[in-house]
Amino acid sequence: MHELTPDYRVQPATHRSGGSDVARWRRAERKRLIDARMALDPDERNRRSKRIASRLEAALGRPGGRILAAYWPVRGEPDLRNWMIRAFERGSRIALPIVIAKNRPLEFSLWSPGDRLERGVWDMLVPARGTAVQPDVIVAPGVGFDEADHRLGYGGGLLDRTLAAMSRKPQVIGVGYAESRIRTIYPQPFDVPMDFVVTDG
Repeated sequence: MHELTPDYRVQPATHRSGGSDVARWRRAERKRLIDARMALDPDERNRRSKRIASRLEAALGRPGGRILAAYWPVRGEPDLRNWMIRAFERGSRIALPIVIAKNRPLEFSLWSPGDRLERGVWDMLVPARGTAVQPDVIVAPGVGFDEADHRLGYGGGLLDRTLAAMSRKPQVIGVGYAESRIRTIYPQPFDVPMDFVVTDG
């Protein structure tokens, strides 16, 4: 499994308390990981995004007419937009997440290449017009992923809340750069593990 990076030293006293130790550790680790990916050269980030897309295609096989929920990249996340277009051309339907409010589950809206996007909550790009759907597969970028495939996100709990509210659980695939793999995120009871994680490593 992946070893800790040299600067990965400060650990919370317990991973089950749900208290301030874990929250402080997560904030610091989240900042470290985001800073690292933002420091990547744009060309390097593009090459590594293509590698992740290739591995994602291999893992999914031919998704056919399934609804694949992906994302519009922000803050140095892997850019899978070309993969989304290829999947659409091969018969998949593509959906993008929409933030309704901070404490509500995400919704998903169908998107086709060329569709107009507009700024939504937190300035996220979302389909200007689209049909609400429940995805069969969710491709979820993460700030970090641990050895048990728990995901460290941006701290809002949106994905965990969304999965808990779904009547039919989709396949959930985490994506990130190799450096996003860490030993543990000190998972809490509400942290839902990914079905698997794809990186460029």
